[in-house]
Amino acid sequence: MISFILRRVVYTVPIMLGVSLVCFALVHISPGDPLVSILPPDASVELQEQMMAIYGFDRSYPEQFMRWLGLAVQGDLGNSIATGRPVATEVFNAVGNTLILAVTATIIGFTLGGLFGFVAGYFRDSWIDKLATGISVIGVSVPHYWLGMVMVIIFSVELRWLPATGAGPGGSSQWVWDWEHMQYLILPAITMSVIPMGIVARTVRALVADILHQEFVSGLRAKGLLDRGVLAHVIKNAAPTALAVMGLQLGYLLGGSILIETVFSWPGTGFLLGQAIFQRDLPLLQGTILVLAMFFVILNLLVDVAQTALDPRLQRG
Repeated sequence: MISFILRRVVYTVPIMLGVSLVCFALVHISPGDPLVSILPPDASVELQEQMMAIYGFDRSYPEQFMRWLGLAVQGDLGNSIATGRPVATEVFNAVGNTLILAVTATIIGFTLGGLFGFVAGYFRDSWIDKLATGISVIGVSVPHYWLGMVMVIIFSVELRWLPATGAGPGGSSQWVWDWEHMQYLILPAITMSVIPMGIVARTVRALVADILHQEFVSGLRAKGLLDRGVLAHVIKNAAPTALAVMGLQLGYLLGGSILIETVFSWPGTGFLLGQAIFQRDLPLLQGTILVLAMFFVILNLLVDVAQTALDPRLQRG
C-alpha cells in the first residue's frame, strides 16, 4: 500500500508540471492587453514599456514561465495588476469561501444522490425507481445558474426568507459559523448541489441494480443471509466506483463554481476568476487557475488512495 501511494505521488509531479504549463499558455495566448486596467488610454509608449518591464511582460514566454513557476513553487504568485495586492493572499482568502460552499453542496448533493440512487437501484423498475430517476434527470438537466436566479426570485424577492447575495451581512467576505452568516449559504449551496446530486444518483442506481443481479448476491441469499447483510455487500462493491464519481464531482464544484458565485456574489474563487477575466488581470487569473487545478490533482490522488483502500484489487492492477 505504501509503495502504491508513493508511486501515485511520483506520477502526480509531472501532471502538476503539465497543468502549470497549460495554465500559463492558455492565459497568455488569449487576446487583450494585460495592462489595460491600470494604464490610461493616452499612456505614452515609454510608460507602457516601463510597466511591461515591471511585470515581466517584456521577456520571452519561456523566460516568463520559468520565472513564474520558480516563484510559484516558493508560494509567490505575484501581485494583482488591478489591486496591487499579493495574488496568493487574494486566492487563498477566496479558496476558503469556495471550500465552505463546495463542501456544504457536496454533503447535500452526495447524501441525497446516494439515497435516491440506492433506493432506485434496489427497487428497480418500480414507481420509486421512476420517481427517483426522474428527480435525478431533472437535477442534471436544469442549468444551475438559471435555478439560482429562480431561487433568488422566490425565496429572497417574493418570500423574503433568505438573503439574495453575499457571504455575510453588510457585504462581508469573512465567514463566521453563526446563523446570521449561514443564511447566506443556504441558497447557493442548494443550487450548487443539484447537478452532483443527479449524477451521483444515476451512478449509484446503475451500480446497485447491476450488483443485485450478480451471482454472488444470489449465493448470499441462498446461504440465508438477511437483507441487511446483503445490502452491506452491495454497498462495499459499489463504493469504489461511486467514490471516483464523487471525487470528480467535488473537483468540479471547486473549479466550476464561477456561475453560481457570480449569481449569488459569493466571494470565492469563481467570483475572483470572473473579475480577473474581465479585468485582464494575468497574475491573478493564472494564480487562481493554478491553485484550482492543483486542488483537482490532489483530490484525484486522494480518491485513488481511498479507492485502493476499499478495493485492494485495484492495487494489483
